[in-house]
Amino acid sequence: MGLALGLAALVALPILAVAASLFQPSGDALSHLARTVLPEILFDTVGLILVVGVGTAVIGVGTAWLVTLCRFPGSRALEWLLLLPLAMPAYIIGYAYTDALAYAGPVQGSLRAAFGWARGDYWFPDIQSLWGAGTMLVLVLYPYVYLLARTAFLDQSTCVLEAARTLGSSPWAAFFRVGLPMARPAIAAGVALALMEALADFGTVQYFGVTTFTTAIYRTWFGLGDRVAAAQLATGLLSFVLLLIVMERLARRGRRFGAGVRRHRKIAPLRLTRFAAAAAIAACAAPVLLGFVLPVISLVRLHLSGGDPLLGPRFLIYAQNSFLLAGIAALVVVAIASIVTYAVRLAPGPVTSGALRVASIGYAVPGTVIAVGIMVPLGAFDNALDGWLKAWTGWGPGLLLSGTAAALIYAYLVRFLAVAVGPLEAGLGKIPSSIDAAARTLGATPGEVARAIHAPMLRRPLLTAGLVAFVDVLKELPATVVIRPFGFDTLAVRVYNLASDERLAQASTGALVIVAIGLIPVILITRMIAMERKAGERGL
Repeated sequence: MGLALGLAALVALPILAVAASLFQPSGDALSHLARTVLPEILFDTVGLILVVGVGTAVIGVGTAWLVTLCRFPGSRALEWLLLLPLAMPAYIIGYAYTDALAYAGPVQGSLRAAFGWARGDYWFPDIQSLWGAGTMLVLVLYPYVYLLARTAFLDQSTCVLEAARTLGSSPWAAFFRVGLPMARPAIAAGVALALMEALADFGTVQYFGVTTFTTAIYRTWFGLGDRVAAAQLATGLLSFVLLLIVMERLARRGRRFGAGVRRHRKIAPLRLTRFAAAAAIAACAAPVLLGFVLPVISLVRLHLSGGDPLLGPRFLIYAQNSFLLAGIAALVVVAIASIVTYAVRLAPGPVTSGALRVASIGYAVPGTVIAVGIMVPLGAFDNALDGWLKAWTGWGPGLLLSGTAAALIYAYLVRFLAVAVGPLEAGLGKIPSSIDAAARTLGATPGEVARAIHAPMLRRPLLTAGLVAFVDVLKELPATVVIRPFGFDTLAVRVYNLASDERLAQASTGALVIVAIGLIPVILITRMIAMERKAGERGL
């Protein structure tokens, strides 16, 4: 248990370092920011939260209800197609739509050719704005709400819904009066997850020129050179995140009040009329088309018109760096997640459970905040070690950990430990404690029980945790941009750098590779959905 508590403290250290910045004296940079751009930062951050919150709730809940409790042509296929935008990072979909909707892009070009318009003859919305960035985030984050809402609708009591229909409620009235209130905790949890991802976004808001806390932290650190001010801004963003975490926890705790009785047969789906079925198909297909199909088509077009000129040995170096970092980080994340979650099983209690929750908080913290939290203590350690060695030996090694691959792996561990903890917690929860007791009675040590019994039974959760962590690390941008060693670029950094220079066609090659790899966890999730549906049809 001591090892698990130590690892949990190590994972929580960067977040504590950020919070400790409040007690440090701030320079002129923070006061300058407060006088000039702080109102804009607050306005854009709150505006982004509102757009993403409303958008993901409407799309996620509406599509979940339609594919779960209604039957129309293509509804079974749309159950998993609606998850495809999970494979599309927000910054990549932003690049795709920026090119497609630009003045010289295919959309406006087709409009001018069709109607004979010239510049100034028509109005076209500017996608590089607050609403544009929010829309991009909605298109890739609504699956969080969709997954949790769909699960909540599947778990609802058949008797309650049928009683509402018997009392004269129409299908939509039953949805608003019964189904929606019962699923409210799950919906709130999904929206909170989407909002945390929106607050963590860096590539999209940076490219669209939206000034949020995330971009302000980056500019304060690298533009003004003030790490203390950057850390204090990160603390402000951390307060937003902690508020969302508290809301999500309260929503999850309150779920018990709306669960209803356990259903013993599946809910009879509502057969839609021809007009209603057409509307349902359009409503469910639109997020898939806008959030995955059209961006992929745009990226393929860009790649064919002029892909990455370094496609070859140099491009393979970027891919190798990405896969090497993702592979090492996934192994480290799964190993430490296994130790921490297994400690909770061996010694359940508030101490171990609290340590696990604290260690998992990093997933809700933006990469820029984690980068600040890591660089501050690592920089202090490196400077202290360098000064001590110079004083005693006359030789100083300089920076040993800051700006190295080890620091980057540490950032990935803090950021993505939770994605491995979830599957492992669920897997261990399915193993009866009586198996442990029987093995211990026969003389097996806890290590032998874990190696001989639990490890084989947890093969699928371990594989799932590793794959999801691998893909998340591959797509991660802000922490990689800030912490990576000099000259060490990944596919995500390569795509970001090219897009920042407005070389979207060249950025499309790496973007397509990232999206293709991102499909792996989506396929895993769709298989799980298919298994759940078959189990439900058997009445399990």
